[in-house]
Amino acid sequence: MKEYLPQVIATAITIFITPTSKYIVGKIVKKYGLMTLKSEPRTLHVVNIINILINIGCIVTLAIIWGVRPQNMLIAVSSVFAVIGVAFFAQWSLLSNMTAGIIIFFTAPFRIGDQIQILDKDMPIDATIEIILTFYTHLRTKEGELIVIPNSLFLQKMVSIGKEKEKEY
Repeated sequence: MKEYLPQVIATAITIFITPTSKYIVGKIVKKYGLMTLKSEPRTLHVVNIINILINIGCIVTLAIIWGVRPQNMLIAVSSVFAVIGVAFFAQWSLLSNMTAGIIIFFTAPFRIGDQIQILDKDMPIDATIEIILTFYTHLRTKEGELIVIPNSLFLQKMVSIGKEKEKEY
């Protein structure tokens, strides 16, 4: 048992640090979401994605602590990524939309309720932002039509931002 004591201690520390870091990062992102008036569902989506990344980091750390040789880990990881890469090739847009959703959360100059124009020569869109989700943004035209646009496409187009739509009470 003494020979594994350093690994047991390092494992205990890792298991303590993982939920602690998830809690701290969650608080920071939620506070940022409140300060920048982001919707709660958007904030929770970003927190969940960050939690997944922290969990992956924990698993890798535990594998290193318990002596998985880097060569073996690289072979296993590359094999897994090869399989996942083939499976996700068709789903690449899914990952790009998720990444775009996170980018929009932290950097976008528009908010829910803003009147926007998507400046596309083939199909210009004049609408109000209803909700911004992890993968899609919902827009509502003046005619009442709901347009669901993938976030990756939303980032690729030029967007003109008008004033926030006046709230009806």
